[in-house]
Amino acid sequence: MPRWLPRAVVLVLALVACFQLGSWAFHQLIGLLVNILIAFFLALAIEPAVARMAARGMRRGLATFLVFLGVFGAAVGFLALLGSMLAGQIVEMVEGFPRYLDSVIDTINSTFHTELSRLEIQESLLRSDWLRKYVQNSATGVLDVSATVLGGLFKLLTIGLFSFYFAADGPRLRHALCSVLPPAKQSEVLRAWEIAVAKTGGYLYSRGLMALISGIAHYIVLVVLGVPYAPALAVWVGLVSQFIPTIGTYLAGALPMLIAFTVNPWYALYVLGFVVIYQQFENYVLQPKLTSRTVDIHPAVAFGSVIAGTALLGAVGALIAIPAVATLQAFLGAYVKRYELTEGAAATERPGRRVRMPGLR
Repeated sequence: MPRWLPRAVVLVLALVACFQLGSWAFHQLIGLLVNILIAFFLALAIEPAVARMAARGMRRGLATFLVFLGVFGAAVGFLALLGSMLAGQIVEMVEGFPRYLDSVIDTINSTFHTELSRLEIQESLLRSDWLRKYVQNSATGVLDVSATVLGGLFKLLTIGLFSFYFAADGPRLRHALCSVLPPAKQSEVLRAWEIAVAKTGGYLYSRGLMALISGIAHYIVLVVLGVPYAPALAVWVGLVSQFIPTIGTYLAGALPMLIAFTVNPWYALYVLGFVVIYQQFENYVLQPKLTSRTVDIHPAVAFGSVIAGTALLGAVGALIAIPAVATLQAFLGAYVKRYELTEGAAATERPGRRVRMPGLR
């Protein structure tokens, strides 16, 4: 047996053990890594506001705290407004449920010549095994829902703490990162950091402005139709349609359609038509003008990046895909050298002009 063989076997086993250990640790920490990634992009998003306040003499910690306080206050106000709307609507639907049920039973009796009554249906439902099993399953599922809610709150707290530290200690973090790199690489890291801050902040700014315009437009339509809770529904449509990519518009329009249906079924169709028309106006008129100076990405690239981000990280990947791709595109564009088009290549861009290739007749 060669002398190097035992050492090689031990080395291979050690490498396999290290790989298995690293893979296990990565899978155990994947949740924490995703939370840190979200916190990093949130810190980049609020960096312009924090930097502007720090430039006026305010400490970065206090500036970051004020920005977070403003975001938290806006989020709590939105949730309170939406919760009051949903609670009031649910109460109205519960109070009007017997009336709806009587109208449905009358329609069935007149159509199929039956003699159904609401009291008989209620008694049969209360005595059914299906309802009893459903109540038992719901009681056992309360603990699962409570655990999910607590886990979500802990995740939000983790993201908030990391975001606060990243934003408050942004310069110190950049200095610590650049101190372990050679001088040639330090400028590239700082350049990439500045591009990421500009693109992420620009993405948030453009989306916030489009959310404001969308909310105002839908508020006017809902007020004209006489749909209740128009302010809360407008805020819901504006935020969900802009910060949930691809399907956010139709997901946001579902709630106003449902509320409008309780007023008049035709109003739901009117709301649906306006949502579709406004989506086309936003895609082809509003969004190109607002994002041309902030996040200039081709629509096909943006759509593909959202799909790729969703496949990799789910909803989190869909949210951070566009600013991440915009940062990468801007960073590569700063180092990719472009040349002027030759006469033959430019001729292919002109419509109605044929280009004769060498060797062809």
